[in-house]
Amino acid sequence: MFYGANNLIFQKAEELRSRSTPAEELLWNYLKASQLGVKFRRQHPASLYVLDFYCNELKLAIELDGSIHALDDVKRNDEVREMHLKELGITILRFDNRELFSDISTILKTITTEIDKAKRKDLGFVSPPLGAGGLEIIPAIDIIDGKCVRLIQGDYSQKKIYNEHPLEVAKQFEDAGLSRLHLVDLDGARAGAVKNWKVLESIAGKTKLVIDFGGGIKTEKDVNIVFESGAALATVGSIAVKDETTFTNWLEKFGAEKFLLGADVKDEKIAINGWSETTDIWIYDFIEKYINKGVQQIFCTDVSKDGKMEGPAIDLYKSIILKFPSLHFIASGGVSSIQDVDQLQKIGCKGVIIGKAIYEGRIDLSDLIKI
Repeated sequence: MFYGANNLIFQKAEELRSRSTPAEELLWNYLKASQLGVKFRRQHPASLYVLDFYCNELKLAIELDGSIHALDDVKRNDEVREMHLKELGITILRFDNRELFSDISTILKTITTEIDKAKRKDLGFVSPPLGAGGLEIIPAIDIIDGKCVRLIQGDYSQKKIYNEHPLEVAKQFEDAGLSRLHLVDLDGARAGAVKNWKVLESIAGKTKLVIDFGGGIKTEKDVNIVFESGAALATVGSIAVKDETTFTNWLEKFGAEKFLLGADVKDEKIAINGWSETTDIWIYDFIEKYINKGVQQIFCTDVSKDGKMEGPAIDLYKSIILKFPSLHFIASGGVSSIQDVDQLQKIGCKGVIIGKAIYEGRIDLSDLIKI
């Protein structure tokens, strides 16, 4: 979200925020409180710069230029600034202050058009993205101490480190042609609060992957951190089981389409607390309840399968898809071969989360693109 901005940039942003120009105040009256459907921040730190207005959700910046920007030296600085911001994946809209005061309606129309365009491009923002053949391939990165790891059946004592730098792994996925990423903050899951948001911010800022991020999302503050750090979707699980009221409030406030709901299952019953406890909640009742609340994407992990590469829970997934044919259902856990992926596609899964099979070399990234 801040693209490595240092303390001096944050201080400068705070100073500029306290003495806004008339043009900035005028436009802010239309941007604040998500009046255009997305959240903007004013005087936002980003790398070496302070952006007049910034929507992290869409990586969209709005810059207002006074008369000084007509000077050649300032123009050259603006060009360098814009080039650097574009390298970070940020789209820039630039307006002259005189335009703003003389024709605010045209300015707002331009901004609205760009927002709509960005929403259509950001697949995670408006609708579930599908991969080739209709099956969405979602590689997973699990994070402990800022490193890429995998656990077996959620056991922290059975941890294997695959890469010290998650960004490198994410870039490999992107270079292979994949467009989504399932990012799990295992430190956050254990602590009960988001911890590895800087890893999320780094990957979101330096790739174009559509990221769902989960682990430790327990409060509205956590949800805000996740979205502000660049996630397209917030992944939640246990809170939807333990605190339905809070989760329902989030669905209403942020939009149900912004959440990926995870269900850990053992013998068709919901499992919680790191899979150590099985509830009496039937998976089908759980899914139906949240579909009725607007949730569009749900992934399900059979806890007996995850991390063991013994094959996915085909019978369970078939049953879920049969009961909820319109659900964007994502399989998770147990995938060990490209044949497993083919089978999941054939039974009607809309997506599959794959982790260990990629890291252990059981599945080649180039084969996934062909699915």
